[in-house]
Amino acid sequence: MKKNTGIWIDHREAILVSVEGENTGVQRVESGAESHFKPSGGWKSGGTSVAQTVVREKSAEESRMHQYHAFYREIITLLGDSDSIAVFGPGEAKGELTKEIAGVHELQHKVTAVETCERITENQLIAKVKAHFAA
Repeated sequence: MKKNTGIWIDHREAILVSVEGENTGVQRVESGAESHFKPSGGWKSGGTSVAQTVVREKSAEESRMHQYHAFYREIITLLGDSDSIAVFGPGEAKGELTKEIAGVHELQHKVTAVETCERITENQLIAKVKAHFAA
């Protein structure tokens, strides 16, 4: 039986809906990534504070990118036996995940759709995935 998987993703979490015949499974994956860099400490008078803040911001951004990469890899592991994949989401994460999937030989041709979709409930996502693969 063919296994179709739909994913709703943003940078905080992913919801995977797998449909195989009449069976439907739902999995949630949290990214665990820090949301944004928040400088600590106060203002100080000196010429070096700006440069130090920029270095810390770059370091935090690189750390966040590594966390996202690990998050996408975890999702790809869960997609292993899917025959078709549809990716939904509101922002950049859906495109980033699609690029990661394109790098996996076994999955690169299985992505059937990448659609912009605001936050929806689990039941709405299940209905959307079923409708997408029924067509």
